[in-house]
Amino acid sequence: MHITSSAISLNVADPTASAEFLGRHYGFNEDMAAEGFVSLSRPDAGFNVIFLKTGLPTFKPASAAGAADGLLVVFVVDDIDAEYERLQAEGVEITTEIETEEWGERYFQVTDPNGVVLQLVQWMTTGGTDAAAD
Repeated sequence: MHITSSAISLNVADPTASAEFLGRHYGFNEDMAAEGFVSLSRPDAGFNVIFLKTGLPTFKPASAAGAADGLLVVFVVDDIDAEYERLQAEGVEITTEIETEEWGERYFQVTDPNGVVLQLVQWMTTGGTDAAAD
């Protein structure tokens, strides 16, 4: 198998509101849009984010057509503290304040207008090992 691209597709009540939030605060660009559908990308994200209006009759399988409860959309960044300050300055409400887990994950969370939780993460060096090393 050879994967040529990746995407995450989320069912939300208002795809335009979520798309505008990612565009304004995270620098995503709209690639395609139609009634009840918006596809966004940015060159360094590694995947597209797609918002689908909840209840679209074309969504398959129908059993998975509800909102994605418990889902986090996570972006790893180079300077978590700068991103935290930037989003606060832009007036974005912080859902989970910035904190560092014992395993080296420094993160915070915001929630978009449809309730999608967006988490920014920076892996900190722990115990002499860089947790972000591939």
